[in-house]
This record gives sequence, C-alpha cells and structure tokens, in this order.
Amino acid sequence: MAFESLSDKLQNAFKKLKGKGVLTEADINDAMREVKLALLEADVNFKVVKGFVNDVKEKCLGTEVLESLTPAQQIIKIVNQELVELMGGTGSKLTYSPSGFTTIMMVGLQGTGKTTTCGKLANYLKQHGKKPMMCACDIYRPAAIDQLEVVGKSVNTPVFTMRDSKEPAKIALAAKKEAEKKGFDVLIVDTAGRLQIDQALMDELVDIKGEVKPHEILLVVDALTGQDAVNVAEGFNEKLGVDGIVMTKMDGDSRGGAALSAKKVTGKPIKFMGVGEKFDALEPFHPERMASRILGMGDMLSLIEKAEQAFDQEKAEKLEERLKKNQFTLEDFLDQMGQVKNMGGIGKILEMMPGVSAAQMKGVDLEESEKEFRQMEAIIQSMTIEERQNPNILNASRRKRIAAGCGQPVSKINNLIKRYEEMKKMVKQLSNPKAMKKNKLFRGLF
Repeated sequence: MAFESLSDKLQNAFKKLKGKGVLTEADINDAMREVKLALLEADVNFKVVKGFVNDVKEKCLGTEVLESLTPAQQIIKIVNQELVELMGGTGSKLTYSPSGFTTIMMVGLQGTGKTTTCGKLANYLKQHGKKPMMCACDIYRPAAIDQLEVVGKSVNTPVFTMRDSKEPAKIALAAKKEAEKKGFDVLIVDTAGRLQIDQALMDELVDIKGEVKPHEILLVVDALTGQDAVNVAEGFNEKLGVDGIVMTKMDGDSRGGAALSAKKVTGKPIKFMGVGEKFDALEPFHPERMASRILGMGDMLSLIEKAEQAFDQEKAEKLEERLKKNQFTLEDFLDQMGQVKNMGGIGKILEMMPGVSAAQMKGVDLEESEKEFRQMEAIIQSMTIEERQNPNILNASRRKRIAAGCGQPVSKINNLIKRYEEMKKMVKQLSNPKAMKKNKLFRGLF
C-alpha cells in the first residue's frame, strides 16, 4: 500500500492532539516535529520537508480555529491542503492534439517498467474511447521488441516494428505515418533506456522528439528507488523537457517519498501511477485524493469510479426486479462477488475506505479473503441450475454431493449459504430506502 508507513506516523501524530480544547505553540511544535520525522523517513526530499513543515506551522499559528472544527481538526485540514499543494494541487490530465492525432513518447531508464506501462496506457486510452497504436523504438535491449509485441497482444493493441532499422527516430516517424494512415488516433512510442542518463541516450531521444514532435513526453520512474527517482526526473527534464511523470510500483512503496517530492523538485506533475502488475493497474494521479488517503480520510471518489466501472446497468435493473419478487439467487450472489473482484478485490476497496488505517489493513488477511472468494465460486459452480436458483432445496445429501464435486468440506458449503442469507438481507435493505433509514449503519446518510 502506497504511503503506508507515512500514513501511520502522521495519523499517530494527530491522535495526540485530539481531545485538547486549546493547542499551545509547544503542542504544534511537537506535532510538526513528528510530521517532519515522518516525511524524512518516507524518503521525502529534505528541502521539500523543511519548506512543507514551515508552511504548515506558519498557518497553524496564524489561523484562527474555525468554530465548526476542533483545533486538531484545523491542523489536519491545513496539513491536507499543504499535501495537496505539494503534490501538484489538482490532477494533471493528458494533453491531446486538437487535430485528432496525438503522439505520446515514453522515456525512462531501464528497469522502471516502461514497456509494461506502454501497455497499461494503451489499455487506459481504449477504456476512454481512444484507438491507440504502439511503436517499438528500443533496438538495443534483447527481446525488447518481442516484449512490446506480447504486451500489445495482451491489451489488443497493434505494435509497429522495423526490426532491420537501426535508427529509432526514423522508426518512430514511420510509425506515426502508418498510424495516421490506418485511422488510429494515438501513437505510444516506447523508447530505449539506459542504466543511467548519458549523452548517447539523450541524443537519441532528442532525435525522436524532433521527428515525431510528441504532444506528451511521459517519464516513467520507479517509486521504489525513492529520491533517485526524483533525481532521474530532474535530469530527464533538464535535457529533454518532459510533460509529466508516470510513477510505477506505487503499490510496493510504503514510504511514497518520491511521489511527494517529484512535483516540487522538477516542476512536472505526476500524471499516472502504476498500482499493480495487471494491465488495468494504471490510475490517474489525483493529489487531493492521495492526500486524503495519507491522512486516513479515504478516497471515496476513486471508490465510486471503480464501482461505476464494475457496475452493469442491465444486470442491476434485472436484480432490482427480482428483489421486488424476493428472488435473490446464488447466481446473483456470485455476480455480486464478481463485481467486488472487478473493483480490485477487498484490499483495493479497504484502501479507499475512510477510517481504515494501514495498521488495520495489516490485520486483514487479503490473500485468505481472495482464496475464500475462489472457494465460494467453485462451490456455486458445482451446483445444479435448480440449486443455484433455489438454495432452499439444499438438503444434507445435496450438500455432500456438492462438497465432493468441488473438493471442499460440507462446512464450507454451510458457511456459503450463511453468507448468502446475510447478503440477501443486506441487498434487500439497500434496495429499500425506507428500510435503510431504519438501519443504524445507514442512518447517517439520510
């Protein structure tokens, strides 16, 4: 989980302030000392930390506490605002050409996940109504072209190659002409990387830039390298001029210092972050949402967006009709579980829920939860259509037969039926606003 360590430390620092009616300057100094240590331990650039803490402290001491907030809440509000500003203020979107054809050039060092990110970006663009093509310009790394072709097949996106050419700039130009000719509206150029920034690499990238005149140059950096990622970003921007940063492996960096330092040091926004190995694990970077997650306030907007992506309007309408007739089946139950999986599983949902800290996440065995999902899926698939649609007929002998068919003990079948009955009640309440008002879990929403 990104920012896990930082999130825990910041939340602990603010806990000490809660319950105090009045905060002294000493209280604020103590809190800011902990914030400073937390940011430094998260590998945030020292100068960035110093400026951030000074800005927060100045506003905390110079701001009158709002009547509607406690002093501690006021400080959290200020920290939240400053975190958002530190990471860029607002989300920075891709720039598309007004002519209708856009070229995106992907650059970065070796090992940052650049080629895979090309595939993730192609997948993202397709989900947003674009028709992308990819171009293989890494002619040095063994099997680099083959890798991009495999990635292209995985996301159903064509890849332009010129295996005999030794001039990446000419390959990119030929790809641009081919993409325009065939009616594609975005070309993603995968360029070569090096182990470090050198003149040969920069000369080649400048040549490609000159030939295809990209609308976006996106620098791919590895979040796990911490401040080295920021230094690399600074180097590429000085020599090439980049438009935005894609921060990969954000799901594996519990500190997150690179993401917090990048915009302040380079002046360039983080546009996307990689949050997993799958090709749908690329998310737009929203500073305000990330700040909210860091401070334990959740990310309900991202959660709603994921729910909308997993949501099937036609299935929902049919389910609503069946609920009116009290016909919630095990097939419906399986479908609801599938929607949770489409949203990234329980782990992704919990990360975006308000009030769920990194410490609480450690107490949840996500692998066990996903395993349980798969077991329930196997059990339901081992039933007859009649049993799925009418679980009331599941007597002892039927349950034994199902257990033998899916390789699970009868106790697992019993547990599934119990879960099904619980979800049936919950879904029925969710479909009835009057019932929701009476339910204490939803009372605060009305």
